[in-house]
Amino acid sequence: MEKIKIGQIANVVGLRGELKVYPYCQHKERFEELKSIYIEAMPFNIENVRYKANLVILKLEGVDDRTQAETIKGKDLWMSEDELEKLPEGTYYVKDIIGFPVEDRTRGRLGVLIDVRSNGAQDLFVIKKTGGGEFLVPAVDQFFVGVDEKAQVVLVDLIEGMYED
Repeated sequence: MEKIKIGQIANVVGLRGELKVYPYCQHKERFEELKSIYIEAMPFNIENVRYKANLVILKLEGVDDRTQAETIKGKDLWMSEDELEKLPEGTYYVKDIIGFPVEDRTRGRLGVLIDVRSNGAQDLFVIKKTGGGEFLVPAVDQFFVGVDEKAQVVLVDLIEGMYED
């Protein structure tokens, strides 16, 4: 069974073992739909989900006090791949496009997509250049053309100055 990283435990909350989680998923409400999550290889049932600003506050079964919660602070949270939602056409899970070559309409092949980061305002494609080094491209309509699933290529249209050899 494959697992998908969906967040990281940023801190603990209070004395009852609640966890402050930085969600990696686009809709933090996704945590309400899950019955359980994994921390490393260990499954935990979710008892309660609430929110504070952009963070998720989780109460996990078996984590009943601050001391227990402190032992898992900083760890990543994972979900089972079988619980992924079906996405609308034209949207992709990051895991499905990592490793795809990135091509610009005028410059041709620029490199390979190695990561997608979120900076709050928008996602950023992290591209490893063909000649070495990395650069970032905002994943917004102005620069992101789409994904050619048949050719397994990420298509971009960069403006002058965004890419240097």
